[in-house]
Amino acid sequence: MSGRRVQVEADGGSRGNPGPAGYGAVVLDAVDGSVLAERAAGLGRVTNNVAEYRGLIAGLTAALELGDVGDVEVRMDSKLVVEQMSGRWQVKHPDMKPLAKEAAALVARLPRVRFTWIPREQNSHADRLANEAMDAASRGEVWRAGGDAGPADAADTWLAAAAPSPRAPNRLSGWQDSPAPPTTTLLLRHGQTVLSVDKRFSGVGDQALTEIGRGQAAASAARLAGSAATAVVSSPVVRARETAMLVADALGVEVVIEPGLRETDFGDWEGSTFAEVRARWPRELDAWLASTAVAPPYGESFDDTATRVRQARDRVLRDFGGQSVVVVSHVTPIKTLLRFALDAPPSALYRMHLDLCCLSEVQWFADGPAVVRSLNDTWHLRQERDGRAE
Repeated sequence: MSGRRVQVEADGGSRGNPGPAGYGAVVLDAVDGSVLAERAAGLGRVTNNVAEYRGLIAGLTAALELGDVGDVEVRMDSKLVVEQMSGRWQVKHPDMKPLAKEAAALVARLPRVRFTWIPREQNSHADRLANEAMDAASRGEVWRAGGDAGPADAADTWLAAAAPSPRAPNRLSGWQDSPAPPTTTLLLRHGQTVLSVDKRFSGVGDQALTEIGRGQAAASAARLAGSAATAVVSSPVVRARETAMLVADALGVEVVIEPGLRETDFGDWEGSTFAEVRARWPRELDAWLASTAVAPPYGESFDDTATRVRQARDRVLRDFGGQSVVVVSHVTPIKTLLRFALDAPPSALYRMHLDLCCLSEVQWFADGPAVVRSLNDTWHLRQERDGRAE
């Protein structure tokens, strides 16, 4: 099998169970034992098992980011996680189910993964990282690679809380001072295309904006020109890039392309209306509507989309922490980011509506979960519509 052989050692801990928690993960070269990557972060108040799963997810993500990885052995001293991920034990606890699903999605992206239980004393590297992260968090600091810690800036602290749990501390937006500037994401859906006119499934296909779509994008750019945004990050799909370029020109910045922000791949359903899909794939459609883990034929599930959107979000916040960033994307990724911010279940995707070129605003705070400031704001399109009506 081609690709580098690596070992992922992961651990997590909670001082109170639940209590102040953190995770640690290290990726090692399986041949010479050299350290290829280290990950650690505080998690706020969660259980041991949540922290252990977070360590696993961080380790698998680090292995994927290395590229050219073949055989992966995951070594953990958590019997629960090893047995559940190996498929021998069921995942029953509601806090564990989404974490196990996220970890399984990462496993599916690697050529070969096997899980091995090891005694705690053989997992000392990951255990040390987890404790370093918890110690740093207790001092109001953020763990950094090499065991260093420093004052929490907006990007670091947001990444440390990138996956809030139901037990994460809440905040009252506008009532509490934040110790660091929040990172603001202005989520902009792209303008109209020929497929959106008839409400057809539009995923990874490269449809350009229509004339109306370009007008919508221009109106969005005009509104955002007066904002505090300092960067524009876009999906690589043409309709999003065209929208992003107009916004970037208005702000005087360059467009940064983030592949993880592309729309869901709808496979065989691309270009079809809902009624057409219902007529041709009735059972597949019912299954898709019943579970976010189900993909359209030869397409991508919403759960798979959520995994890459979460990773894209991490990269955006790492690169633009404390700033205001315009994120140009599509319905599913934007709804997914809003769902993450609200700490809402996957079914929340079906409870939101986003118009073309709408704006939604999320602030990610250093001292608690994110806050949604607006959703589906389209007032900037009124003048554009009035102009067309004249």
